[in-house]
Amino acid sequence: MTLVTASIHIAAPPADVWKVVMDPRSLGDWVTIHRKLVHAEEGPPKLGFAMDQQIHLRGVNLEVHWKLVECRPEELAVWEGRGPARSRARTEYILKAEGDGTRFDYRNEFRAPLGPLGAVVSRALVGGIPVREARRTLDHLRDHLERKSKRTSVR
Repeated sequence: MTLVTASIHIAAPPADVWKVVMDPRSLGDWVTIHRKLVHAEEGPPKLGFAMDQQIHLRGVNLEVHWKLVECRPEELAVWEGRGPARSRARTEYILKAEGDGTRFDYRNEFRAPLGPLGAVVSRALVGGIPVREARRTLDHLRDHLERKSKRTSVR
């Protein structure tokens, strides 16, 4: 299992952060490895919501099938994903009001197929990419939301 965690402060209220991170159509605005939304159910995400996403890692496009397994609006979202060759992922978004904005904590557990052998291969292929990409993704999320906030406050 590979575990990646990252946190960031975003100068936007939890409701605004939640709206962006839970909108499958906005993934391209902030997720650095996102390539395209293959499919998403209609309506706002709620328990059981499913979507399919194409991501790009080490020169390869991979499709992940996500299901929302825990959902507390503006606080917590837990997604479970299934990828190629029976790989699995669990991603958590944890939001907390903090000062003038939101503390956004990201946690991702990736389980490679083929048990211990798959884990060794995964570490060799992926290396430190997940940690770097998680940090870049959260930077993009913060920048996207703070730019958006400045545009709406100028009007």
